[in-house]
Amino acid sequence: MTGLTRRGLLAGLMAGAAWPALAEAPVRSPVPPARPVPGAVAAPSADLAEAIIAEAKLPGAAVSYLLMDAKSGKVLASREPDRPMPPASTLKAITALYALGTLGAGHRFATRVMVTGPVKGGRVEGDLILAGGGDPALSTDDLGDLAAAVRAAGVTSVAGRFLVWGGALPYLPEIDEGQPEWLGYNPAVAGLNLNFNRVNFTWARGGDGYKVGFDARAERFAPMVEMARMKVVARDLPIFTYADGGRTEDWTVAQAALNKDGSRWLPVRRPDLYAGDVFRTLMAAQGIRLDRPEVLASLPQGAQVLRGHESMALPDVLRDMLKFSTNMTAETVGMAASVTRGAKTHAASARAMGEWLAAGIGRLGARFVDHSGLGGASRVSAVEMAEALRLLGPGAGLGGLMKPVKFKDAKDLGSVRAPQRVVAKTGTLNFVSGLVGYMTTAAGEERVFAIFAADVARRDAVPPGDRENPPGASSWAKRARRMELRLIGSWA
Repeated sequence: MTGLTRRGLLAGLMAGAAWPALAEAPVRSPVPPARPVPGAVAAPSADLAEAIIAEAKLPGAAVSYLLMDAKSGKVLASREPDRPMPPASTLKAITALYALGTLGAGHRFATRVMVTGPVKGGRVEGDLILAGGGDPALSTDDLGDLAAAVRAAGVTSVAGRFLVWGGALPYLPEIDEGQPEWLGYNPAVAGLNLNFNRVNFTWARGGDGYKVGFDARAERFAPMVEMARMKVVARDLPIFTYADGGRTEDWTVAQAALNKDGSRWLPVRRPDLYAGDVFRTLMAAQGIRLDRPEVLASLPQGAQVLRGHESMALPDVLRDMLKFSTNMTAETVGMAASVTRGAKTHAASARAMGEWLAAGIGRLGARFVDHSGLGGASRVSAVEMAEALRLLGPGAGLGGLMKPVKFKDAKDLGSVRAPQRVVAKTGTLNFVSGLVGYMTTAAGEERVFAIFAADVARRDAVPPGDRENPPGASSWAKRARRMELRLIGSWA
């Protein structure tokens, strides 16, 4: 594979075959920013804001927003700012603050190869362990380099077992159990993760049916995967079914859903066995044979680190998380922060983040069920979000990690103008939208904003089988996002 980068891999892994229900807003083509003008900007017009909301045509939806002066905290514009709203992926902004505030900007996640016995004459006299440290961005290429490093250390064979350990973080089989099981953005989370816990399903039609398989492709390596298995079944629906086979992940796919050839990313539920499967193949390419991986409950005392791999520094991990809105990264860094606070489960981790936020902004009320915003039961108000960005964001450098928002043309702005600069985090679920961040007005004044729109009743009414792309969700999301951009423009 050529022409890819780490961030290209991120974008590819996030793409899948169909993500309309949870896709984030694309990066828009820039237009020249408005020149700064002298003097203060007039107070934002509430009438104009109401006209923009009405024009969006989101019947049944609640709309809440808050605009504040970034330095003084003075409220400049608001609409139901205390109303609890589902944050969707804007919650990742809170998660970034939580991870930085707890783990520190210098934190890196370590993946280690460990041995339980000495290396004599190239032979490991004991077991070899692939031990995860919670790295959310570990890729097949990283494992390939780690396998090469083990070979460079002089290892040629292993006398004992091949073990995998993912106990550095609580195991979570899926982020949101209410989502269809085949959605790649809803994978498992554990202490040993690989390729954002997605495996690439491929198919090609031949004369005697379909040839199907799984691989763990990255930029330089694309090993086949044995622990995931697919069977093509003559049916129309459901498109996919999944079953836990113990040591395998067993899928079926409806033949009617397959075209001539293609691929899509499917979620992995046993990331420890997945990483072990891939590492075993990469070690074989180095001439080192390993048995099939066995899951280790806890690391044995006395095990020694043979070689290791460290992730990017935490701010870089978070920058990619905010850019690509990777749910698994959010859950991993959030749980890594909570583990240091004594949390033992995913639910406890989400509560710990809510308690941390309340202490940091001096307000009680936010309720979180995860760290990514994928779960629809989380709630945060516009004032809580804006205060988090204003009070906690500057010290953490959050604005520098957020993605710039570009205004395309009059369709985005209508009769309003573009600010000098906006950096923000978007959030999109079915019939839920949000945009939170920082802006510099045309006069050079710094603002913090949080905008939420949600039709919770309509979202809750979507049948489980339609949750990947329910009728009307895509057009609703487009109208909501344009409304958010125009509100920002009305504050410029």
